[in-house]
Amino acid sequence: MVTLLVIMGIIVAIGMYAIAIYNKFVSLRERVKEAWSGIDVQMKRRYDLIPNLVETVKGYAQHEAKTFETVTRARGEAMANQGSPEQQAASENVLSGALKSLFALSEDYPDLKANENFIGLQEDLSEIEDDIQSARRYYNGVVRDNNTKVDQFPSNLIARWFAFIKAEFFELSEDEDAARQPVKVSFD
Repeated sequence: MVTLLVIMGIIVAIGMYAIAIYNKFVSLRERVKEAWSGIDVQMKRRYDLIPNLVETVKGYAQHEAKTFETVTRARGEAMANQGSPEQQAASENVLSGALKSLFALSEDYPDLKANENFIGLQEDLSEIEDDIQSARRYYNGVVRDNNTKVDQFPSNLIARWFAFIKAEFFELSEDEDAARQPVKVSFD
């Protein structure tokens, strides 16, 4: 009888442990979703700001249509991309490069650099870029925690049984050294 109670106690303990691990995976999965949502919100703020920035610069540099088209196209592609974090990061790299060329263009127009609207848009974009970076760090931290739990023993057994998988990091591509530089938003 004692042996049966000990065996039942071990089975109950293992069951409770499995339930705790399962619940941890559910929690991590939801944190990954929530963290991705934070990145998405910041990118949408960025997308909403870009048309105002382009219109402000257009008023000063009307013969630079190619640059405006590039920024507008990159914004549209980034907004339309609903793929994996890796695909989204590639779109964001292109958009960052286009924004850099827009700010480089503004160097040729001293009146534009002094324009109050342009300065305000620069400050807003700088704040949004910081928020995106912060959201990206948080997301990648949650992904790291999730992926570690998926790989660790014995939680990897529960992960396999219930189809919990690793999440993708949101990182810049290796071949985009220029994209690793922050968007320049100040003109001194």
